[in-house]
Amino acid sequence: MDPEYKKSKESLSSSANSNGSSARQSPFPDEVLEKVLSFIDSHKDRSSISLVCKGWYDAERWTRSMLFIGNCYSVSPEIVARRFPRIKSVRLKGKPRFSDFNLLPQDWGANVHAWLVMFAKVYPFLEELRLKRMTVSDESLELLARSFPGFKALSLSSCDGFTDEGLKAIATHCRNLTELDIADSVTVDIGGGWLSCFPDSFTSLEILNFASLHCEVSFDALERLVSRCRSLKILKVNESINLEQLHLLLVRVPHLTGLGTGSFMQELTPRQYEDVQIAFSNCKNLQVLSGLWDATSLYLPLLYGACSGLTFLNLSEADLRSGELAKLLPHCTNLRRLWVSDTVGDKGLEAVGSSCPLLEELRVFPIDPYDLDNRHGVTDMGFLAVSRGCPKLRYVLYFCRRMTNAAVVSIVQNCPDFTHFRLCIMNPGEPDYITNDPMDEAFGAVAKTCTKLRRLSVSGLLTDMTFEYIGKYAKNLETLSVAFAGSSDRGMQCVMEGCPKLRKLEIRDCPFGNAALLSRLEKYEMMRSLWMSACNLTMKGCRLLAREMPRLNVEVINDDGSDETHADKVYVYRSVAGPRPDAPPFVLTL
Repeated sequence: MDPEYKKSKESLSSSANSNGSSARQSPFPDEVLEKVLSFIDSHKDRSSISLVCKGWYDAERWTRSMLFIGNCYSVSPEIVARRFPRIKSVRLKGKPRFSDFNLLPQDWGANVHAWLVMFAKVYPFLEELRLKRMTVSDESLELLARSFPGFKALSLSSCDGFTDEGLKAIATHCRNLTELDIADSVTVDIGGGWLSCFPDSFTSLEILNFASLHCEVSFDALERLVSRCRSLKILKVNESINLEQLHLLLVRVPHLTGLGTGSFMQELTPRQYEDVQIAFSNCKNLQVLSGLWDATSLYLPLLYGACSGLTFLNLSEADLRSGELAKLLPHCTNLRRLWVSDTVGDKGLEAVGSSCPLLEELRVFPIDPYDLDNRHGVTDMGFLAVSRGCPKLRYVLYFCRRMTNAAVVSIVQNCPDFTHFRLCIMNPGEPDYITNDPMDEAFGAVAKTCTKLRRLSVSGLLTDMTFEYIGKYAKNLETLSVAFAGSSDRGMQCVMEGCPKLRKLEIRDCPFGNAALLSRLEKYEMMRSLWMSACNLTMKGCRLLAREMPRLNVEVINDDGSDETHADKVYVYRSVAGPRPDAPPFVLTL
């Protein structure tokens, strides 16, 4: 048994005996309990285990090495450090999801630096840090690079604030790095020089993703790095890498399981074309393929030889038409996940239905989300075609111009095991385009039929009836996103009265007001967060919520020109740390 853990247990036992009583202890020997807990990775399961008794609480505390925090303001770094002394891997999320839609000012918060200062003091053996929607400065990356000698994995998803100076620090000092994943991050002043900062002796990299960086990179430095890292499994480059350069990389790492290509905008000689085609064909282990910027019918055949083992194909950056997709998909017989842009049209989705019987996830993104008058793209017919041919579909994100109730009813009958159903009808308040009825029956069918549903995004013309269905039938729903929907406070009240597992509720541009906000106060104790913007909330209602629920942080975000009575943006979340200390002036914590 660990000496420090044994000492802690003895101290607790002594304290309990001196008080004439003892906390209920585990019936298992400490060695057995610690061994069992070492096999449990789920943070949800571990949180449940810690509630069984004092003995299990302490054993879980000392054996936890991985930490997940869904909201960086739900707890403080100091509390985390006291609770868990042996953390090696941290996943930390910052800004609410609606920040992706520019609904939060850039300097709202979620800066990781205070966390890193604490980690440097208490977790010298930290190996992994995975951040999402956090602000990460160059200073923070420098601190990270110099504080943890055994650091191995850094993932920055939808983060901002850093430049190539921070990446240079990571490349220079993290000598054991196996993963550097920069996904969808908003960065400025990024150059490609950071790739040259990896030492010549550096060989440990297994995952490298810089696809979201809009900069020219040093190809010579990249080629040398890839050549040294023989264990490289995933390589995702940005659009500055052309096909000829990609060929040179693939020759050196044909064993990749994940590849993000560069730009396909290059004229190849017949010999170059053949060389690239052979390089792709030699990628026998490839399971994930993404990138394909500007891919056209001329160069898509280059990929055919690498497609047989693909389980995930991301074509969201490729402006493909239906015919091009129809020719590609028959080569992807094992596909489970597919992302495309709506340029493929309904005909392209018919090809998905006929070629991808194992498909479990489909995402269809708009090529131009602001062109609301464009009647091209995908419709209900494309979605129907996929549902008929892909009975294993579990996850869908579908941006479309029009939809019908009847189509959605048929879709969920064909695929009743949806866990994530995110239907985005792009024109706000759009009714069933055939009957002109609200889309209530469509989402009612989703709530009734898909009993495993965990995440739901609703859109189109919706009355309170939709939310009555959701509250009554969506028993496993955890996240609900609502925009431009509902008739009155009753809609939100139905959700708050039902949906026993609801954890995140995101609402914008809806007629819900104070009565809805205050309808089921105890519900907020079980939820992670509530976001409401452009609704009918007042400062009085928000202050009442804060007074009645003192363990919640109720934040009102004031925009320029906002008055003192109306609360335009409200963010409510549970916290054991109290009001956050770094709130900017435009954030009022009630």
